[in-house]
Amino acid sequence: MSDISSILQGGYNHATSRLWQSERSLRKASLMYPIFITDIPDAEENISSLPGQKRWGINKLEGFLKPLVEKGLKSLILFGVPTSGKDATGSKADDPDGPVILAVKLIRDKFPELFIACDVCLCEYTDHGHCGYLNEDGTIDNLASVKRIAEVAINYSKAGAHCVAPSDMMDGRIKAIKESLIRENLGNKILLMSYSAKFASSFYGPFREAANSAPAFGDRKCYQLPPNARGLARRAITRDLSEGADIIIVKPGMPYLDILRDAKELCPDTPIAVYQVSGEFAMIWRSAEANVFDLRTAVLESMESFLRAGKLINIHQKKKSFKLEYFFIKNLT
Repeated sequence: MSDISSILQGGYNHATSRLWQSERSLRKASLMYPIFITDIPDAEENISSLPGQKRWGINKLEGFLKPLVEKGLKSLILFGVPTSGKDATGSKADDPDGPVILAVKLIRDKFPELFIACDVCLCEYTDHGHCGYLNEDGTIDNLASVKRIAEVAINYSKAGAHCVAPSDMMDGRIKAIKESLIRENLGNKILLMSYSAKFASSFYGPFREAANSAPAFGDRKCYQLPPNARGLARRAITRDLSEGADIIIVKPGMPYLDILRDAKELCPDTPIAVYQVSGEFAMIWRSAEANVFDLRTAVLESMESFLRAGKLINIHQKKKSFKLEYFFIKNLT
């Protein structure tokens, strides 16, 4: 097997990911749109806490994406939202007939130039709502979780995804995924984007409604980072870079601009992404709705703050009122 540090080509195998290797700029190619895919084929379900956003069934996806691609959408990230079949191990996460893999195949067929990332986690598929396997005492079984997360990432890659993005926050999962990609001869084809600095944030609320992924008990504070933990974030960023991450994500965005700056200083030659999460989206949207400020001006100001701090890629939600940009990132917990 090749050494992890020798595998670079997966990070620029797609035309859009090659654009991400440039210096910082705000353009359409810098924006990644999160899409919620449900297992109800004809679904078009409003998400009350995320104005203008919906869960989409596979039969509705082409019609939804077509006008966005025509306006310049270059990349998206998929989140599966199953309505049934949840179990203790999240066995449906990489179901060949599940919403994510079906969506990947459809998008590759209908929009071959579109860059497809897949969020890799188990929380939407487990009956307990946690991001990995559990021990009998309810704590995380890290080793078993990492093995399963790597399996899901490989199956998304084989289905046609250009990028896998593990958001589970299990220790060692980046190395496990990278080694698996290399073994499957996919290391130079698939971009590995790590949620390295993902904090246990109160700003994830609307996403958990959107993805039906709230924990059935407890919380995720033992594997997501504490909000006060700048040092831990720096260590996690450095670790994931050494384990083979092609892009580093900081999440949430606006409350963690110092971490975004740290990420750029720790890995100046690596693209940095920021996830402006659902709570940030809702906060800005509702404030503008109440005439506290102008929506477009506030969104652009938040984007400029990310650029200033060091980001190259924004993951966030499109707003209906903007014809050309895709603003606001949906949250991911």
